[in-house]
Amino acid sequence: MNRKNLVGVSFAALIFIASFWLSGGLGLYWNAAAFAIVMSGLAVAVMLSYPVEQLVEAFRVVRNTYSSRLTTHEEIVDTLLDLSVRSRMDGMLSLEKAGEQTTMSFLKNGLMLLVDNFNEEEIKDCLKTEMSFFNMRRNESERVFQSMARFAPAFGVAGSVIGLIGLLMGIDNPAMILKHIPVAFISTLYGVVLSNMIFAPMAETVRCRTRNELINQKMIMDGIIAIKNEQNPYKLERKLVAFLCPNNREGKTEALRNITRKYIKMRKEEKDGKTKILHEIPLVKAS
Repeated sequence: MNRKNLVGVSFAALIFIASFWLSGGLGLYWNAAAFAIVMSGLAVAVMLSYPVEQLVEAFRVVRNTYSSRLTTHEEIVDTLLDLSVRSRMDGMLSLEKAGEQTTMSFLKNGLMLLVDNFNEEEIKDCLKTEMSFFNMRRNESERVFQSMARFAPAFGVAGSVIGLIGLLMGIDNPAMILKHIPVAFISTLYGVVLSNMIFAPMAETVRCRTRNELINQKMIMDGIIAIKNEQNPYKLERKLVAFLCPNNREGKTEALRNITRKYIKMRKEEKDGKTKILHEIPLVKAS
């Protein structure tokens, strides 16, 4: 989650909590019995629906989604253009070092396929398979939170029914009525809030993050195949900018020129360094 989103969420959450406080105090909206009914029922339903390993994986995914930064599409374009220029100037084997340095596992796998001299169809098949199973795993995590969002209101209603039954059982006892009325109403509140403020947004966040990561992976696959075919970096640049919003497309050609100049300068410095070393080696005169 970026800083702007965090500020917005914090501000909205404060307003939401303040609205309870202004309407009579936060203590009025806390009921341990109602909370226990909703949470225990939700936990049982979810654990009956999914293996524990899948639940752990789903919460790990959503934690990483909120805590880790996603590489932007613009950064992917710049990286692929850099790799394209490098491969044309230094050869395919120079990409092995780049593969070891990158933190993106999909890009690392693609570069290793290039270095290992897989052909175009083999590269495409391997990367498409990885994308397919990545999408499948993420969809499973998303479904966990969609299920929790669906179950929570149902157990809120169940808590309300339990409260109403208790109320009717003690209809002649004012103390029993006062005890069960909060359970009847607050259970529904807890179910609705958990569903629409916690679990549904989590599912939507996982879906949005997955969609953006799949776009990144498609860009990387196209870039890797273009590098394999030794496509001109300027043609690759024109293809990759199609993935970007129109407002973010400007300047990519100039960025490619800067990348090319950087590698030309590096090659020149390496050549000058080797020439200098050769000049410094003393000549041995024949006796």
